Order: sequence, then C-alpha cells, then structure tokens
Amino acid sequence: MLRCEAPVHRPHSLEDALVLRAELPGATILAGGTDIMVYLEAGQLRPTEFIDLSGVPALRALRSITGGQYYGAGLTCTDVVRSPHTHPLIREAALTVGAVQIQNRATLGGNICNSSPAGDTLPVWLALKADFELASVHGRRRVPAARFWRGYKKTEMRPHEILVAIIVPPLAGYMHFRKVGTRLAQSIAKVVFAGRYVPGIDAALAFGAVGPVPMRCPEAERALIAGASPAEVAAQVEKEISPIDDVRSTQDYRRKVAGNIVRTWLESR
Repeated sequence: MLRCEAPVHRPHSLEDALVLRAELPGATILAGGTDIMVYLEAGQLRPTEFIDLSGVPALRALRSITGGQYYGAGLTCTDVVRSPHTHPLIREAALTVGAVQIQNRATLGGNICNSSPAGDTLPVWLALKADFELASVHGRRRVPAARFWRGYKKTEMRPHEILVAIIVPPLAGYMHFRKVGTRLAQSIAKVVFAGRYVPGIDAALAFGAVGPVPMRCPEAERALIAGASPAEVAAQVEKEISPIDDVRSTQDYRRKVAGNIVRTWLESR
C-alpha cells in the first residue's frame, strides 16, 4: 500500500510557491502526481517534503499573447483537450497521455519536467519551437525547448526554479503527430513523433523514445527543405536517431517505425 510521511506544502499563489521553492530547494514539486505516485509505489522516490502546485490558479492560464500562445504549466491534459484555443498538435498529444483519468490529473509542466524521453508531449514542443518560462524569487527567464532536456531525467531547471509556462510562437505549415505504443491508451510510447513542414522554407522532425532526450533530426530536415523524396528523408531519419533495446521494443523496430511514420506522412500530403 502506498505510504509517504513527507510533509506537503500547498501554496495558493505563484508568489507563495516561489518563496517556498527558494526556502525548500530540495523539495519535490508535485503537479498532477501521475508519475510521482508510481515512483513512490515502486520505492524509487524518497522525498523529504512536497510543494503541491495544484492550488495555484496562475499556473492554469491559457491565452493568446503578443507573438503566440501562453500555456500555464499547471494545465492538465483535459484542460487543453477541452479548450477551443489549444493548438491542434498539442491537443493530439494530450489525448494520448494515459486514459481519461490520467488526463484529468497529468499536467503539461509535469510531462515536461519529468524529462522522460518517451514523454508524449515533448516532441510537440520541439516541433513548435516553444520556449519554457522558468520563474524564481529572482525573476523569470526563458529556455528554448531544444535546450531544456540535458539528459535522461536531467533538465536546465535550477533548484530554486519552477516551470510556470510554455510559450508557443505562431508557426505555419503542414503538421502531424503520431504515437506508437503497445495499446491505444495507457501505453508508454515506443516511438512518438511531431512534425511541421513549410515546403522549401522550414521543417521540424521531432521524436521521443528514440534517444536519451527528445530530439530533432536536423540533417533530415535540411534534406526535406531541399526537396528530397519522402523515402530519402525517412532514410536520413533512421540514420540520425539513436534508439535502444528495452522491455518495450528494440532499436531496429524503433528505427524502422520512425522512418515509416515520416515517409507515410510526407507521402500523404
């Protein structure tokens, strides 16, 4: 039975949350808790105390801003699925996170900060060239999604910081999201992909679960912009990614599936 005696601090404003974070840099941040509860049950996490952000309304904002859209890090997957203002690529990714019960709890910020290479939403932020807004009692700063994940379970966040928002710029192009797992729901991705393409101008081919961090394929993107065929772009994707064998799949399967996803998408435009 799940049991944890660590005290839980529950701020009700962002200002209070940032003060707590400064005072308790070693505390575990709790947003939706969908991953943390699993770690606790498995004995993989032994927190000394929690900072529960679920009661901070400012973290659940979703609005248009100059130069794009602002997504509060505390928005749940259900929040973004239901909002008419959500970017279609983000909505597609949110719909693949667990089942409805998980989507009701899981947050955008939790998915990002958990820093799993198989996180369902992570390639989307890369494809959309998003910035992550980090805050502390000392101020705010933005980190591009492309620089946020440093390694498995490692991020650019500092101990006194909280992820407060994701900023998505307005981008054009053909877009596509695809997750491949054992089942349609409640399945960890074997391969997850988010793509964006403006013919002859710009492209983003972003993957999760095919390397230690979510990644783009810059050589394949350049080939696509230059007019390479879907088969040629897919072959380059297979060269650039670095999947592994694990309990969910093999590196050969992941490599072939990643290439097939890209080829099929480009051929269907």
